[in-house]
Amino acid sequence: MRSPGPFAHRLLVLGVGAALTLSGVTPAEAQRAAAGPPDWPCVQRLIPELAWGTIWTGPSLDELEQAWWEDEEIGRVVRFATARETPDDEALERVRDFVASVEDTEAERRLTLLFAGLFELTNRQRGHAIDAIRQAARAQLARLDAIAGMVDELEERRADESAEEAEIERLSERLFWEQRTFERRQQALPAMCEQPYLLEERLGRMVRVIRERLP
Repeated sequence: MRSPGPFAHRLLVLGVGAALTLSGVTPAEAQRAAAGPPDWPCVQRLIPELAWGTIWTGPSLDELEQAWWEDEEIGRVVRFATARETPDDEALERVRDFVASVEDTEAERRLTLLFAGLFELTNRQRGHAIDAIRQAARAQLARLDAIAGMVDELEERRADESAEEAEIERLSERLFWEQRTFERRQQALPAMCEQPYLLEERLGRMVRVIRERLP
């Protein structure tokens, strides 16, 4: 990656500042976010994967003798409750109905299987969301570097007395739209950053319903 010229460097600084402003991020929050990987733009701390032991106090998943999907009813509940198109309240209600329907004699085993399924699919969805965020962040960094290059080129053309005005105008327009694209994509990042944590919260609500039934 080449070093930007003086004006391009100022653009980079302004671009990052604008990005933080558009994201609603305070300087202190930005400093905390900067402690993560370079391609993690979120204020929220990066947790690549959830650990079931941090949210589950029931029987160990390592000791399960059956996979959650082998119980067809549990498989249906899990897939419905974790589907992207299922509203949160409907997912919670489906889990609540299943929990209430389980016989006492098999409650511990089947509810542990239910948790295992909800946890696995939620963790998988979180992973996809995190990958999408990091890909978007890398694209933004590349776009910012491209903008810096275009600014340097525009400076050079404007300093060249033999440069055609039409060419300068075309480059200026490309730069304008590239900056607009950068800003628009930056505005979308905060909502993307919320996704892993919204999935966590939904899982947490369903887990609380399950735990209420366990001894």
